Amino acid sequence: MNVNIDPSWKSHLQPEFEKPYFKQLAQFVKQEYQQQTCFPKGKDIFAAFDHCPFHDTKVVIIGQDPYHGPNQANGLCFSVKDDIPHPPSLINIFKEIKVDVGQPYPKSGNLERWAQQGVLLLNATLTVRAHQAGSHQKKGWEEFTDAVIKTVSSQQEGVIFLLWGGFAKKKSVLVDKTKHHILTSGHPSPLSANRGLWFGNQHFSKTNALLSKMGKRLISW
Repeated sequence: MNVNIDPSWKSHLQPEFEKPYFKQLAQFVKQEYQQQTCFPKGKDIFAAFDHCPFHDTKVVIIGQDPYHGPNQANGLCFSVKDDIPHPPSLINIFKEIKVDVGQPYPKSGNLERWAQQGVLLLNATLTVRAHQAGSHQKKGWEEFTDAVIKTVSSQQEGVIFLLWGGFAKKKSVLVDKTKHHILTSGHPSPLSANRGLWFGNQHFSKTNALLSKMGKRLISW
């Protein structure tokens, strides 16, 4: 695996790349991509970092696994490539945005436009085998992405962490709550949303209210 990551992140994360766990992880990923169909494409594994430079990061959204269907995953959590049907969680995200901030439901489910405004769309696991959810979990990715969250927490100030669902909420222990903001809610998946745990969380307007208070540019969701 070629660690082709935006230079602004590389300077902060280089120590992780040198650690034994990451070298084992890189070996595992390289082998998997040679022997299996895996997502996202190799060039997109670190896309979340490439589209959102370290110093521009204002918001962090944490997902679990990349989408494991053909042509879906593009390296950003909850995001799909242009012209790909929107998965159920993404549909619910867009529905909440429409009600919360009055933004019309978008044609494209590609969230690169968010990343370019300073939203780090970070999956805890950055790769997956086709049609096998969770197949690359517990191989070292979580250790790496936890280090990313800790780095943002220690090196930045006033970042807004949006933690959706039980898995993401557990990451709150990695964040210094004295200098960052954490908003939590249920997951946007139908299972959680249909139980009333997602809709109405107003995370998008609340995020912009916090950004406004800090004098930062608002996100156009």
